[in-house]
Amino acid sequence: MSNQEKKIKVLYIDDERNNLLSFQASFRRMYQVFTASSAAEGMGILNNEKVHVIIADQRMPQSTGVEFFQIVRNSHPDPVRILLTGYSDAEAIIDAINKGEIYRYIKKPWDEFELQNAIQNAFEIYTMRLQLKHKVFELEKTNDELNRFVYSTSHDLRSPLASVMGILNLARMENSVIDPNNYLGMIETCVNRMDVFIQKIIEYYKSIRVEDETNEIDFSKLIGESISICRMQNPNIDFLLTIDQSFEFRNDAFRLSVILDNLISNAVKYQKQTETNPVVKIKVTSNEDKALIEIEDNGIGILEQHLNNIFKMFFRSSNNVTGLGIGLHIVKEALTRLGGDISVRSTYGVGTIFRIVIPNRIHVPLTAPLVEE
Repeated sequence: MSNQEKKIKVLYIDDERNNLLSFQASFRRMYQVFTASSAAEGMGILNNEKVHVIIADQRMPQSTGVEFFQIVRNSHPDPVRILLTGYSDAEAIIDAINKGEIYRYIKKPWDEFELQNAIQNAFEIYTMRLQLKHKVFELEKTNDELNRFVYSTSHDLRSPLASVMGILNLARMENSVIDPNNYLGMIETCVNRMDVFIQKIIEYYKSIRVEDETNEIDFSKLIGESISICRMQNPNIDFLLTIDQSFEFRNDAFRLSVILDNLISNAVKYQKQTETNPVVKIKVTSNEDKALIEIEDNGIGILEQHLNNIFKMFFRSSNNVTGLGIGLHIVKEALTRLGGDISVRSTYGVGTIFRIVIPNRIHVPLTAPLVEE
């Protein structure tokens, strides 16, 4: 790279030729200087050169400096912008700074030392922004690769687990293994637990990676499907369902089903073993603005000191809890994508109420239904 290419590239735009000549004479040894006598000429230079800093005079015949920066901000966002003015045009300056269109302004006639410092500082900002953009890109790339790896690995792990379960079932059918200590049952429990964990990882991946969809929501149908799945965990659970849906409701059906599946499953899973009348109450009230969903159980409850941590990944309130510590994190992530919110009230030994609010995307066009993998 030549010394010229290493220099800071500065574009100076001013309709007064003497100012352009003076600027070039003052800074041509320190910087690679480009000059233009109009906004159109300056845009032409930007289209052909990778400029680091743009300096524009505020008062020009065809376009003011602020107006030029408004255009440049969209077409060439990287260069740092400095406004140069010989007038006390306070409104234009304040407006430009408030809109984030300029890094700073300098009065004419400029002080050479002040302008040189401004250019150096602007170039440092330019460099830091590019470095940050590169770091963000690398982080997103790494995160994407990690997510894909976890998803692929999780899928691949389910096949050997299915094989293990098949062998266990075959051993039981043929009575080919003497198992007085129920080792086969322990193996089956561990395999099922691992399979549930893998499914949760896949569910989490889909929740953060699948594109947002907008579907028409039938709460009776959606919650009914979740209940039918969760009822298998405990057939003795009594589900009390109240739905008031008087308006059409739209949001992401996939993520909403993920939220409901996890919350209802938890309400079933964390029932007290001694409870003679286990109940899960589900109440939905929706209107043209939002839906309020409450899921209440009379289960074991959550200790108050743990309520602020339950949405953290892998958090478990007790070693005696059989959960994986990922379900509520998935719920929180999915709700964030929906633009919703969640709160929880719980009394240990009495039960828990989860309350979620989800906006109605009634004015968002419907998208195609989701296709399951």
